[in-house]
Amino acid sequence: MTLIKIVLVIGVLGIAALLVRHHGTNRGGAYAKIGLGVFLVFAAYAVVRPEDVTWVAGLLGVGRGADLVLYLLVIGFGFFAISTYLRFKELELRIARLARALAVSDAQRRDQTLATDGERPTAAPAELGDEEFRSASSRRK
Repeated sequence: MTLIKIVLVIGVLGIAALLVRHHGTNRGGAYAKIGLGVFLVFAAYAVVRPEDVTWVAGLLGVGRGADLVLYLLVIGFGFFAISTYLRFKELELRIARLARALAVSDAQRRDQTLATDGERPTAAPAELGDEEFRSASSRRK
């Protein structure tokens, strides 16, 4: 086995070690871990026996094994990009809902505090335009 093969196999094993570590969440991660595990086994095998990858590429109608690996990486990257985009969109939605809930809670708490102090509560920011809200909040200060 050549030096580059040893380095590549150690790299694959390092990625596998990161894969099996617990990262605090299991939601939707099982399929991704299984897929990455299969890919890592394929990667290690391709490093050790590249002629077999070329043989499989020939069966599939691809000229070289390196081309087959490239095509598979393009498909894998597309899956990763779409998955990451969808995850970020979900997180943005969750953050927006949390911010709304926090704003409503803060406004309710502020109105309760003003009501117990004997002051008249003002309308919430959603009920006022920007200019009206700024003038109402500057009067309170």
